[in-house]
Amino acid sequence: MAARPQNGFTLIELIVATAILSILVGAAFPLVRITIYREREHELREDLWMIRDAIDRYKDAADRGAFQTKVGSDGYPPDLDTLVTGVDVASKKVKFLRRIPLDPMTKQEWGMRSTQDDKDSDSWGGQNVFDVYTKSDQVALDGTKYKDW
Repeated sequence: MAARPQNGFTLIELIVATAILSILVGAAFPLVRITIYREREHELREDLWMIRDAIDRYKDAADRGAFQTKVGSDGYPPDLDTLVTGVDVASKKVKFLRRIPLDPMTKQEWGMRSTQDDKDSDSWGGQNVFDVYTKSDQVALDGTKYKDW
């Protein structure tokens, strides 16, 4: 009887194929991780811009006298919820944000600064909301700290 030729892969072929696949997967992980960081950074930039734009629009309307503001607030909103709930302007509710986005870096609330707070302070005095920042201590891909954005 003649030996039949075997169909299939040899053990060496399987080991080589597995090694090549492992190298490709190992090379893809850092790229995927960087892509995820870039997406979170992009989301952080958009959310900060959106909130800061709403604060500026509130301030502009307050400076024009469209509604009454609290004395000592310098025309800035008392909190972020006011931007969502809105204010009465000529018997009409004007809202500046649809919702307050969640901080993409910490998945928690934003850090806030009032005009009376020190620019490097991490505690909010509660008088008004002049600026927002992330509470993350991580460093961005460009080397800057997220909380300085």
